[in-house]
Amino acid sequence: MDIKEIREILKLLERFEILDFSLQEGDTRIHVRRGGRGGEASHSLSGGSVARDVLTITPPPEPSVAAPEPEGSLVVGEKQFLVTSPIVGTFYRAPSPESPSFVEVGSQVSKGSVLCLVEAMKIMNEIESEVGGKVAGILVENAQPVEYGQPLFIIDLV
Repeated sequence: MDIKEIREILKLLERFEILDFSLQEGDTRIHVRRGGRGGEASHSLSGGSVARDVLTITPPPEPSVAAPEPEGSLVVGEKQFLVTSPIVGTFYRAPSPESPSFVEVGSQVSKGSVLCLVEAMKIMNEIESEVGGKVAGILVENAQPVEYGQPLFIIDLV
């Protein structure tokens, strides 16, 4: 991973106002935490407390036997599309608790395919894929609250 890729990731995080993000590519791990959550370092300014953004990049260790990459570790790159929530609400992977999920990791989707539901004010809103491809990652647990602009899925472009 080079500095250009890191800068692109940081721009994406800022654009979607993501507060906490981790990425692992091979032996390199990047963790970004913004906005003063979780006891980050802060300093006083004119009697108030201002949190600092934290960026941690762990360089790869010396060459050795590579450990298997953990299942579900995701990389957002040039050939991937990030699907974000267009509204604040509750994320659901299926139309009902007894129904199968709309998509799983590895599912093929086309533009307009329903990926999930986001319930807002008792209204179920279908979230559709804006691109065709293969679901590379599901970034939210079922029945969890989501915010506007929060990443939900990573789609490998075809």
